Amino acid sequence: MTTRPTLRRLGAGLFTGAAATLTLTLSPVTASAAEPTPAATSAPAPTPAAQAAVDDARAQVGKAYAYGGNGPDAYDCSGLTAHAYRAAGIELPRRSADQATVGTPVARADLQPGDLVFYYEPISHVAIYVGDNQVVHAGTEATGVTYESVDMSGYNTARRIA
Repeated sequence: MTTRPTLRRLGAGLFTGAAATLTLTLSPVTASAAEPTPAATSAPAPTPAAQAAVDDARAQVGKAYAYGGNGPDAYDCSGLTAHAYRAAGIELPRRSADQATVGTPVARADLQPGDLVFYYEPISHVAIYVGDNQVVHAGTEATGVTYESVDMSGYNTARRIA
């Protein structure tokens, strides 16, 4: 099977005048590369519930951050993880510190997609591991919901929910 390259419109052309005269006017267009989707090739989550949570979290990337946000348009960190697991049929506590008491502890080296990763001491931030050393989290008003390295500053612990 042959794949065809994606074509992008880089300008608009305009033909004017008689058939013998050709004027081509090009309008500049700013080209932007599509942001790669991290962890697109990672292994699937170990359970259907964890995979549903990962899929839901990924679907929120690009949405806004709002303190206390539970979605669907804006989230804070624990609102995002609660929303993701609710999509999988699992209710989590609302606060990140309370979410850190659910499930079973997981060593950093044993993370699997769907695990919740907690940051700071005391715990005050949570993200969902999506594979390939990446998490999805609701960071700040400036960043919104994004992919980030699991090793961002303040890593504390992780828990397996499903």
